[in-house]
Amino acid sequence: LFPLSGARSAIQLTQSPASLPASLGDTVSITCRASQSVSNYVEWHQQQPGKPPKPLIYFASSLHSGVPSRFKGSGSGTDFTLTISGLQAEDVATYYCLQAKSYPPTVLQAST
Repeated sequence: LFPLSGARSAIQLTQSPASLPASLGDTVSITCRASQSVSNYVEWHQQQPGKPPKPLIYFASSLHSGVPSRFKGSGSGTDFTLTISGLQAEDVATYYCLQAKSYPPTVLQAST
């Protein structure tokens, strides 16, 4: 899983914010907007410093096994949000949204 710059996919993603200052216990949100509808074919991944990416959410809102319930994915069509409630120290990471509706998949990143 690598961030792509200028991906050739017809579907482009815009993820924001690029950087998100936050304090422990905060609720934070990262948004991902697609240039056209991707239905619910959006995934969210987390990459902690020095570790490989970890899948958090698939089909826009379904949590992978073992992912804490403070992570929530929402949205459909073109607009998607990853919300982390009660931010914990281990949540400091880079977060990626990925659209899997068309090939090649498009990946962008935002960090919190």
